[in-house]
Amino acid sequence: MSENQNLLAEQRRALILDEVRRRGGVRVNELTRKLGVSDMTVRRDLDALARQGVLEKVHGGAVPVAEASAHEPGFEAKSGLEPTAKEDIARAAASLVAPGSAVALSGGTTTYTLAHHLLDVPDLTVVTNSVRVADVFHSAQRTSGPRQGSATVVLTGGVRTPSDSLVGPVADQAIASLHFDVLFLGVHGISPEAGLSTPNLAEAETNRRLVQSARRVVVVADHTKWGTVGLSSFATLSQVDTLVTDAGLPAEARAEISEHLNRLVVTGERECGDGLLDDAEAPSLDSTPDSSKGSFNSEGSADI
Repeated sequence: MSENQNLLAEQRRALILDEVRRRGGVRVNELTRKLGVSDMTVRRDLDALARQGVLEKVHGGAVPVAEASAHEPGFEAKSGLEPTAKEDIARAAASLVAPGSAVALSGGTTTYTLAHHLLDVPDLTVVTNSVRVADVFHSAQRTSGPRQGSATVVLTGGVRTPSDSLVGPVADQAIASLHFDVLFLGVHGISPEAGLSTPNLAEAETNRRLVQSARRVVVVADHTKWGTVGLSSFATLSQVDTLVTDAGLPAEARAEISEHLNRLVVTGERECGDGLLDDAEAPSLDSTPDSSKGSFNSEGSADI
C-alpha cells in the first residue's frame, strides 16, 4: 500500500499512541497495515514518541510506559503531546471569556496555549501561577508595546515545579486573597473516583486554593487525561462547571462525565446532543447567576 499522505506525522503519532494505550502494546507490522505507511515511517514515529517518554519501544513494536503516580513530566515533554487537540481546546475555551473578566489560569501546556488565544480579549485581569502563561502576556506587551485594553497580569510567587508552575505557601496565600470570575484549570488526570489529580503534592494544594477562589471552574484537558490518576487529588468532578476536551474522548467517558458536570464542550463536534455542546455554540462565562448554568437532563443532552 502506498504511503498515506493524508495523515500528518502528528496525526499518525496520536493514532499510534491511542492504539498502544488501548491495547497495551502494538507491533510494527500491524501499524503499517492500519495506517497504510511504510515500516520505516512507523519506526520513525515510534522513535519520536519514545523520545517524548509516552511509550517504550520493544522488539518489533511498542508498549505503554508504566508511569508512577508521582512521576511529573517537564513542560517541554508535555508540550509535544496532542498539540492539535490542545489548540482546538484553547480556541473553544477562549470563546467562553467575556471582556473585562477576572480570569485565572493554572499551570500546564493547555493553559499556556489558551493564553495565546486570550491576548485579543480586552480588559482582562489574569491571575496565574504559571511562569509560562505570564510570559505569553508579557512578551506580547514587549513586542507590540502598551495598548489600551491589554491584560493586567498577576503572577503569584512560589516554588517552581518541573511543569513551570509556582506552588507552595507563598502562592497559596496570594491566591486565597483573590476572587476571579472563572478559572481555567489544566490537569494531569481526570477520573470519576479520584476527580482531578496531580503527581505534585504542593501543586495539589495550590490548585485547591485556585478552585476555592473561582466562581466557575473550567477544566481544559485532552482525551488522554481521562482515566489517569496522579498521586494527589485536589477537586471532585462535582466542583467542575465545564470540561472542554476533544473528540477523542470515548462515548462511555462522556456518559460518565454527564452524571457529574453541568457542561461538556467537545471541540469539533458538529451537533449538540448526548451531553455535548458544539464549541462554536458554547456561551460566554460572564457574570450571570449560577442558576443559569447549563445542566444535563436524564437523557444526557445539554439544557442551556
